[in-house]
Amino acid sequence: MFDSIFFRAGLAATLLSAAARPVGAQVQERVYPPAAPAAQDTVARDKQQFANPSVLGMGPSKGLIVRYERMPRFGVSSSAQVQGLNDFSTEATKNARLSIKGYIPAWNHPHLKVIVGLSYEREEFQFAQLPTTYELYDNIENKGLKSTAAQVAVIRPVDDVHWYLARVKGELSGDYTSNELTKSDYSRFSAEAIYGWKRSPNFSWGVGFQYGYTFGRLSLYPAVVYNRTFNNRWGVEALAPARITLRYNVNPSSILYAGYTVDGYNYIVHLTRAPLARKNADGSPDPSKAVLSTLELRETEVKFRLRWERELLSFLWLGAEGGYRYNYAFDAFDRTNADREKIIDSQLNGAPYASLELFITPPRKLLEKAGVRR
Repeated sequence: MFDSIFFRAGLAATLLSAAARPVGAQVQERVYPPAAPAAQDTVARDKQQFANPSVLGMGPSKGLIVRYERMPRFGVSSSAQVQGLNDFSTEATKNARLSIKGYIPAWNHPHLKVIVGLSYEREEFQFAQLPTTYELYDNIENKGLKSTAAQVAVIRPVDDVHWYLARVKGELSGDYTSNELTKSDYSRFSAEAIYGWKRSPNFSWGVGFQYGYTFGRLSLYPAVVYNRTFNNRWGVEALAPARITLRYNVNPSSILYAGYTVDGYNYIVHLTRAPLARKNADGSPDPSKAVLSTLELRETEVKFRLRWERELLSFLWLGAEGGYRYNYAFDAFDRTNADREKIIDSQLNGAPYASLELFITPPRKLLEKAGVRR
């Protein structure tokens, strides 16, 4: 799956540098670590200025993030796309996600920043009737759909206007156990590259591409970064088409966001609890098709969200988020036979969701040593 958290944090490759960004720096005395000296929003080295994707007013840096998300009961329906399978509908009584992510600055220089990221995510489903008698749902019930990933992000400023950003990510995604971590079936890869322009301390934008699972299946699509602060309160942070967010800086310790995100998940599911056989129209086994041993589950959703971030301690922030989840796809594909057909087309009903998040920012003492007011 594609990890847009890198951009949700305001392009996380800049977030953990010893000099991070200010919140509402134009009028507020308390300033978050800027990407460089606040007066120029650049880093001076031998009088050379270096651009970056961040702008004044963005939120604080995120080093370690723990997030839990939950949805209430909602309807689920599936329709067969091949012969011999049945349609089915039920209710999901639980859909929850836990994620733990960390970002470490491996190299932090004005002209080159390298960030290493590690993450673990787990999604769980529970359904109203057990067993459901439907192979797809019985095989994901309380199973734990996981993603364990490592990524490297690089920001390379060229001069005081131009910058490059690149990221590569490898992950294991599916219902694997600790004994199956080496199986290639679970391997996933994603990447992105952006070339950008820093027009002012309040405006940075760029164009490039993303290659990953944001829309469920592995695909290559264009991407536009647009970060702009309009005044001491309002700003916008976007990685279109995956995310657009309007920002309102309430005060130095409180930020509000509103917008949408597109999230994609791609899991390999082993059919260990209920076998699934390809059949003929009369219901007899299809001898030309092997009994399915795995499925590829592609999940794509759009979230319309409101978010509030609040400082709890000098190094600890709380993020509270709520909104509406629209499911675009929850489809299962044959991973056993060569045709790789879609065999089940599912729809998860729209539902509200809520999440809580704690994240760690650079501590005050470290910023003071760096000569940055906060």
